[in-house]
Parts: sequence; structure tokens; C-alpha cells
Amino acid sequence: MAWDTEGTRRRLKEAATAEFAERGLDGTTMTRIAVRAGINKERLYSYYGDKNALWEIVLADELDRLASAVGFDQPGDLGDFAGATYDYHAAHPALARLLQWEGLGQGPPARAAERAAHYRQKVERFAKAQRDGLLDGGLDPAHLLFALIALAAWWQTVPQLAEMITGAAGDDEAERRRRREFVVEAARRLTGARPKD
Repeated sequence: MAWDTEGTRRRLKEAATAEFAERGLDGTTMTRIAVRAGINKERLYSYYGDKNALWEIVLADELDRLASAVGFDQPGDLGDFAGATYDYHAAHPALARLLQWEGLGQGPPARAAERAAHYRQKVERFAKAQRDGLLDGGLDPAHLLFALIALAAWWQTVPQLAEMITGAAGDDEAERRRRREFVVEAARRLTGARPKD
């Protein structure tokens, strides 16, 4: 009987993502991941190595998905960027939890050099858009990028706080639309970006 290697890898990675999002790196065990996936623990080790290696793969894959979904070449309307970031985090709440667990951990960030290079490219695009007069040049481009990501993602990162402040649950579709509209408009005002015609 032939093994469905790709299916097995996918199930293991999905189980690892769920476990890491719920318990973090330190609170997750390879046994729990294997049980959740319904696959032998030895197969998990043979495919992914140890828990730290699997954590890095899971987090890197999640961030790659985000980058693919929310990429931009030249920021002209950062409202669109902020809206797409909001949409992605709303559809993938595990990412915020993974990033929170990473921040709470004692070790270095997963694939820090690779991720830093990715964000430096975005900062340089922001700086170029400022030099070209497409964005307000009065804000530090690195701080601006961080602020836009926080503006878009924090709704899902601390949903209990969002509900306490707004009085509306994040799973309410009308409220979700209002939040997204706010994120887009706030990003435009913050950056001085010109909306598309």
C-alpha cells in the first residue's frame, strides 16, 4: 500500500498549526500533534525533525501565506494594503496567536533574518513612495508599516478588547464590515495616501 506522503505532511502541518496556536511552542508536544493528525509520532519526526524545526516551518508557512495574500509592489493606496491585511487576519486568526506565542517565548524569532529582510523591503517601498510624493513623508516608514499592520491585525489579536470598546462582537458581519471600513479609512488618513480613482 502506497503512502499518501503529501496528504500525511499536510495533515501533520495542519495539526501542528492548530496545536501551536492553542498552546505555543513550549506547551505543545509532538505526541499531541501526532494524535491530533491521527498519524504515528515517528512519521512526524521523520518528516519534520524536532518540535523547534516544525514550529519554524509552521510559522514561516503562515507568514508566507500572508505575504502572498497581502503583497504590494508600490504602495499608492495603503488603505487597500490595510484592508487586505485586516481580511487575512480575520480569515486566519491562528496567525495572530502564533505570533503572540512567539513574542512570549524565550528564544529568538523563527527565521528572523529572512523575515527582517522581507519587512525591510516593504519599508523601502514605503520610503520610496514618500520620496515620490505618494505618501506623507512626515512619518518614519518603518514605524508606519508597523502601525498599519497593528491597525489591521489587532482586532483579531485581542478580540475581547475590541468587543469591550465597541460593544459589538467580531463575528457580527455588519460589525466586521464597519471595522474593515475604519481600518481602510484610518490607513488612508494616517498615510496621506490617495485613494484609487
